Amino acid sequence: LDSLRFGALDAPRMAHLVDGVVRGIGDYGNCVGVPTVGGEVDFHPSYNGNILVNAMCVGVARADRIFYGRASGPGNRVVYIGSKTGRDGIHGATMASDVFDETASAKRPTVQVGDPFTEKLLIECCLELMGAGLVVGIQDMGAAGLTSSAFEMAARAGCGLTLDLDKVPARERGMTPYELMLSESQERMLLVATPGDVPAVLEVCRRWGLDAVEIGAVIAEPEVVATFAGGPAFRLPVAPLVDEAPRYERPWTPPVPAAAVTLPPLHDRNWAADLRTLLTSPVFANPRPIWEQYDHSVGATTVVGPGADAALQLVPGTSIGLAATTDCNALACSLDPFNGAAQAVAEAVRNLACVGAEPVAVTDCLNFGSPENPAVMGQFVAAVDGLAEACRAFETPVVSGNVSFYNETSGRPILPTPTVGMVGVVPEVRHRPRGRWQVGDSVYLLGPLEGELGGSRYLQVALGLEAGPVPPVEYEAERRTAAAVRDLVRLGLAAAKDISDGGLAVAAVEMSGGEVGCKLTLPAGVSPVRALFGEWSGAFLLAAPAAFEPALERACDGLPLTRLGVAGGVKMTVALAGRNLVEEPIAGLAAGRGGSLAWLSGG
Repeated sequence: LDSLRFGALDAPRMAHLVDGVVRGIGDYGNCVGVPTVGGEVDFHPSYNGNILVNAMCVGVARADRIFYGRASGPGNRVVYIGSKTGRDGIHGATMASDVFDETASAKRPTVQVGDPFTEKLLIECCLELMGAGLVVGIQDMGAAGLTSSAFEMAARAGCGLTLDLDKVPARERGMTPYELMLSESQERMLLVATPGDVPAVLEVCRRWGLDAVEIGAVIAEPEVVATFAGGPAFRLPVAPLVDEAPRYERPWTPPVPAAAVTLPPLHDRNWAADLRTLLTSPVFANPRPIWEQYDHSVGATTVVGPGADAALQLVPGTSIGLAATTDCNALACSLDPFNGAAQAVAEAVRNLACVGAEPVAVTDCLNFGSPENPAVMGQFVAAVDGLAEACRAFETPVVSGNVSFYNETSGRPILPTPTVGMVGVVPEVRHRPRGRWQVGDSVYLLGPLEGELGGSRYLQVALGLEAGPVPPVEYEAERRTAAAVRDLVRLGLAAAKDISDGGLAVAAVEMSGGEVGCKLTLPAGVSPVRALFGEWSGAFLLAAPAAFEPALERACDGLPLTRLGVAGGVKMTVALAGRNLVEEPIAGLAAGRGGSLAWLSGG
């Protein structure tokens, strides 16, 4: 999955950046053979000088065949596997945590150059080595390259390593120990094997056409000792570079949540025009031109792919479903980092429920400006606290993640963007979640009839206001409604769509698929704007054939469930008190979402 943040589409070079990012993800993922099955994209001027490209990769392993990044067993050997080491990527990790200005293009040499075909060979080679029982410990060379993998593997095992840097396969002449240790050249692994298994390891790597060299050994002393050109290069204790590294105590200013905003009169607006304004904004651009460039079905395990609330894959050889989603409303987080981050977790739970999955774990990618700015550091503290509260409430452990600071250009930080990746499980996939209504379906709203406007897309896009309070998550209500939706979807009784960005009106357009309209009637007394465009309600749109209505209503017993109308026809009609608030051809509304990104696919 990918979570992408770009600046305004008319900003200098932004179209070039969007095109390059999408092609880069597509080319690499398609060549490796890993389907890109979901994600999200958003646009905001705060990303004009600093776009975000967050990727989430989910794998499956047998519980009794998990391998760890540990350099265990003094006397065991350290083997380098994969591409040769070059100067590309040196300082890549520090560049990612640096501020940008007009000289940013000079940092290009620190960007790694990937080779997806070598990556595929490396993946298959490592899987064969693991299957043959030849691996004691293994870790990829990621940020900080050989330095991080060597020191982290040693630290986890409470041991040390010797490294002969002369043996590291080098792509360029004259590389120094400093460069060899810090290069972030891609497609490389560090493996620990017993002395007797090293020949077998090297033979497997040879058959896969990969460089593989024994470059060191595990030692009992907790230090890394490196040699180069026949002499000592360095001797460093492990702990100060890993667990005992100095910890910053950054000053921070608690963020003040946005106050209520005074709105202009909203009684007699042209609601259909407001809906069209939202749909034609880049914020609601149809992401189809992006994910059409990705292979999302390779491996033949994809049940629900891009364009849905969450992706759903079958675990190979089973009927177990593995669902995944990424979520973050950065605008909400800028107005209230605590509640905005908590709402991101809640939305992820709802998205998984729409494909019948129960959440089991979270990963996060915390993207912020400079932590040296007390206001930004305060945003970070509040967002982490919000994530922690929500993950405890939904019983979803945070099993991994990363932090990206200094996302700013010339002193202007991005919106705080704590992206949440969540994985869920469907014990047995019996029905393919359809996510759309069909002609004749009864349409229900499960949850409150009105949402909140603070921090909403309606205020942002239709009224030009990035303002208003973001409400806290109602955890008990969220858990109960999500559980009911999961059961309905698993049994094939209903299609579901959570109400989030753009409120009920946008959710209805998305659930129509641009093909099947609807006739909906809002209960008397509701606020038109809050019913149509309100957010943060934790609500769902449900659609079910008439024959399933009794079962749906039983499943939602005790929950706020309102029958709104029926799906069918070529128009989307939403009425209140005998007056149509919206009456528009559904195909035209859906087509309006396609314009902003159509150029990506040559449209």
